[in-house]
Amino acid sequence: MRHLVNPPGSVRHLSLFGFFALTATMVMTVYEYPTFASSGISLVFYLVIAGVFWFLPVALCAAEMATVEGWDRGGVFTWSGHALGEKWGFANIFFQWFQITVGFVTMIYFILGALSYVFDWAALNDNNTIKFIGVMVIFWGLTLSQFAGTQYTAMISKIGFIFGILIPACILFGLSIAFFATGGISDMPITMDAVIPDFTQLNTLVVFVSFILAYAGIEASATHANEMSNVKRDYPIAIIMLVVLAIVLNTIGGVAIGAVVPEKQLGLSIGVVQGFEGLFNYFTHGMDWAVRVIAVLIALGVVAEVSAWVVGPSWGMLEAGKKGLLPKGLSATNSQGVPVNFLLLQGAIVTIWAAVLTFGGGGANVSFFTAISLTVVIYVVGYIIFFLAYIKVVISDSSLKRAFEIPGGKPVKLGVAFAGLIISIVALAISFVPPAQLGGGAAASEYMTILVISFVVTLFIPFVIYHWMRSKNPLPAGVRMLDDDPAEKTGD
Repeated sequence: MRHLVNPPGSVRHLSLFGFFALTATMVMTVYEYPTFASSGISLVFYLVIAGVFWFLPVALCAAEMATVEGWDRGGVFTWSGHALGEKWGFANIFFQWFQITVGFVTMIYFILGALSYVFDWAALNDNNTIKFIGVMVIFWGLTLSQFAGTQYTAMISKIGFIFGILIPACILFGLSIAFFATGGISDMPITMDAVIPDFTQLNTLVVFVSFILAYAGIEASATHANEMSNVKRDYPIAIIMLVVLAIVLNTIGGVAIGAVVPEKQLGLSIGVVQGFEGLFNYFTHGMDWAVRVIAVLIALGVVAEVSAWVVGPSWGMLEAGKKGLLPKGLSATNSQGVPVNFLLLQGAIVTIWAAVLTFGGGGANVSFFTAISLTVVIYVVGYIIFFLAYIKVVISDSSLKRAFEIPGGKPVKLGVAFAGLIISIVALAISFVPPAQLGGGAAASEYMTILVISFVVTLFIPFVIYHWMRSKNPLPAGVRMLDDDPAEKTGD
């Protein structure tokens, strides 16, 4: 879910595979497999629905708006701002950035879960005080490391992806195939009847939000579509390949975890490690050392992802800052081009979320579910604005020049956009239903209280900021979206 801004003067140098690899690193993760497994074999249904009717529409609509002439910088801020007005563009980029401040906590929860297994230190995952300290040490350590420059971040990210995600995933897939090939009996019921969820039980459907989160962020790579050698031909091929591969790999990963870890024992933040432990124990005992090595690799992989995301999501907000929508102090960068003050603000917000989710979450799984749902509801509001902006472009701005268009004309374009919009609204609605895994009672009550209050407060923040900044730096009369850089003209 990295939010990148295309550099000016970018050239067409990305091949089909290059773009595919870039996008795959943004949306494929291992640590969400346990969440998939928690929904049983119906994970296949959720992955297909989310992939075909949400992931694909986001990718296609984003590519069309990203390749509109003059819209290749700023991402959703530019797209929604030009289509719906600057206020909605700012709200869109704010929600896209703000959700990752919650997402950081989710990712670091996983790191702590893996390390708790490696060091046989249960308190790191179960004791709220120690858990909070762990989140702070990891996040602030990575944030401070960025101040000297981000020139090594991409390299660290690639190494982390290979050793922390790709290699463990390949081992997991190999072990799971061998498990079933040698007659292993899955703890997860695998029948065709179980693939379709029980729609009469609404609280079982809330897990669907985690499948939306698994695919979120594809719109970020669309800003690189103009760099492709043949965008009209290669972009749809790359996206279809990615959708198919993501569905297949996520299905295998979720089934592999669910096959060997009983649902009642599944920890969402340590489930991947539990899965490796169960698979290794099926074949031979005494392989704890191998599980610990893999746990370290996965933890390092997620550390690399967090490191890349510390600065990445801020670039879209800084683009808005250039339009006079952030105080100068937040928009300024140091000699290394790093927005230090903005990162400090981001760190303060992450600290608040970590405290709320850790001490108010009522337990490891409650905190994890709440963090995931809060990330999704914030992000999904941004996607609703995004799809409404695309629909406005299709209906009212068909004359805009773009390098890529969804084939099939206006009816197909609107059908694709409305599919994504409807799924987004459904995901938003069911996010407020406590998951069945929480069992109701006090845990469900705490989940709802934290989620609702945090969501309502977050919903108003961008509009308050926009009104405040535009009252100090007003747009010229009749202008809906400022195209030039007002940095030299406006105050803070």
